[in-house]
Amino acid sequence: MEPDAGPLALLTLEETGRADAAAIAGGIPGARLMEAAGRAVARAAIRRFRPCRTLVLAGPGNNGGDGYVAARLLEQAGWPVAVAALAPPRPGSDAAGAAARWTGPMVPFAPDEVARAGLVIDAVFGAGLTRPVEGLVAETLAAADGPILAVDVPSGLDGATGQARGFAPAATLTVTFFRAKPGHLLMPGRSLCGELLVADIGLPAKVLETVAPRCWEAAPGLWRLPPPDTAAHKYSRGHVTILAGAGMTGAARLAAAGARRAGAGLATLLAPDRGTADVLRGGDPGVIVSEAPLTELLGDSRRVAWVVGPGLPATLDTLEQLAAIIGGGHRQVVVDAGALAAAAGQPERLRGAAVLTPHTGEFTRLFGSPGGDRLASARHAAARTGAIVLLKGPDTVIAAPDGRAAINRHAPAWLATGGTGDVLSGVIAALLGSGMPAFDAAAAAAWLHGEAGFRCGYGLLAEDLATQLPQAMAAARHAGPGGGRGPRD
Repeated sequence: MEPDAGPLALLTLEETGRADAAAIAGGIPGARLMEAAGRAVARAAIRRFRPCRTLVLAGPGNNGGDGYVAARLLEQAGWPVAVAALAPPRPGSDAAGAAARWTGPMVPFAPDEVARAGLVIDAVFGAGLTRPVEGLVAETLAAADGPILAVDVPSGLDGATGQARGFAPAATLTVTFFRAKPGHLLMPGRSLCGELLVADIGLPAKVLETVAPRCWEAAPGLWRLPPPDTAAHKYSRGHVTILAGAGMTGAARLAAAGARRAGAGLATLLAPDRGTADVLRGGDPGVIVSEAPLTELLGDSRRVAWVVGPGLPATLDTLEQLAAIIGGGHRQVVVDAGALAAAAGQPERLRGAAVLTPHTGEFTRLFGSPGGDRLASARHAAARTGAIVLLKGPDTVIAAPDGRAAINRHAPAWLATGGTGDVLSGVIAALLGSGMPAFDAAAAAAWLHGEAGFRCGYGLLAEDLATQLPQAMAAARHAGPGGGRGPRD
């Protein structure tokens, strides 16, 4: 992980609280932080929407306090604003002070009031809500007929998991503060947040040293691609070996294409028989095809990166080949597809691999359903197997056995087509072969895979992806921290 990963940190509610406490202990009053947060919300409303009848729904906590500040500043800017309070803030709190400075109209917290508003600012509940949103609050939020600007998260959204607790409205824009939370990137939270803006409210970056975050966005800045080496040769750039299956030869070829375009110096497809080898030799001329016994290839210490699974059958023979490859100790093995399926219900068979790349179905057959907390489930699976687990999906989660995790949101919907995961496995193997640590290689590959998908555009085929990887890698080298992140204030 790179030293400039701080802007990419994703904080839990407890970590956010420690960051606030550290800032307050350092001399920044809580009321000043609340004023800055409310100002960020008001500024975002002014930039994103035209002046209109605006209703601020204020809860009794700090989220509501931010809403009172935003209401006051919008009214000062000439906007017609009213506040509907679910309940009064606790006396003596910063939120109570913010509420006392609001002298504009107060209206009932009711669906009818929301239905009349041109813009609703949802400042009811923040990311730490522990009970479901239902009853009057749900009915009131659901009555919005126009855009919603959510403060921190749409009320009802769990900031840790991205799941809705009861009802959570779909916001047009969400403004959060200092650092995003996992729930902003995990689905369905990412969709419910709409556009996400992370606002600077004056917390010094050094408070992250106190917080010591364990989760980040998987964007450039968390990792760095190895720089080109003028003294490099094809073996020093990594030799990736991919086991090919007889029935689905295209899967191994896609993995080889991903590996080569991601910088591997050599790529070998190991065929199970002469017929399969002949088919593979009709493919890309730069790929080596071998039909030698696996034991012969295992004797070559230069083969440090392996891909086992794409196009392979879910059989005991596949598991035995995987065990032989892992048994060397020094090899970095990416396990996907058929090899994951072969180990269903037996995840201990995967111990010793570097990276596992299951989609949700494969993960469920290995470890049980990830349920509503993909982040915690991936971490548990990584700890259980000792491997980096890359749980694929629109919110791909990368988890390490030591508890580190990253979430990749940088991927288009059209990546969901057959064969793209095979390309991803090849990219990971190439990065492992270049010397990247496994966690960094998996996080980088997820982002590069998404960037290549964006560059392909709608109608992408799996075989298109590899052609865009060089441009994706160039974009990663030139991106600052947060290269895949949404707007920041």
